[in-house]
Amino acid sequence: MSDDLKLTANTKEGKYQELFPQIKALVEGEKDLVANMANICAALKYGMDFFWVGFYLVKDDQLVLGPFQGPIACTRINLGKGVCGTSWQKKESIIVDDVDAFPGHIACSSLSKSEIVLPLFDTQKNVVGVFDVDSDTLRSFDKTDELYLNKIINLLKF
Repeated sequence: MSDDLKLTANTKEGKYQELFPQIKALVEGEKDLVANMANICAALKYGMDFFWVGFYLVKDDQLVLGPFQGPIACTRINLGKGVCGTSWQKKESIIVDDVDAFPGHIACSSLSKSEIVLPLFDTQKNVVGVFDVDSDTLRSFDKTDELYLNKIINLLKF
């Protein structure tokens, strides 16, 4: 795998279509979960120009910050708190067009304006964490993001 991402597409879906095989190639030969999560974050941060991209993993009944790219983040999030904790609790993806309108939103950065959070499942369908992506613009995420981000996180083995 090359050290550089190759992107020529101008559309969101086109970028995802170009990124997916490159991310797949990055993680295919690597068995270390942390290394793979870190490379996924970097590829998406720079390939999609996201504000913040990262993983939170369930540890001791909390979500604990894992590999990420972007500004400093909240370290621990409780079940049902904020977008990440709510995604964990409901075991479903959540797209938030305006984080200021989300009840109980945890503002790790005031520059974050919209967000998508996807739960991470182990082989027994237990939530083992969440994948969180933030944008510094409103209404940045939609079903296209959900589709491709799910494909990407499903490359990981928990």
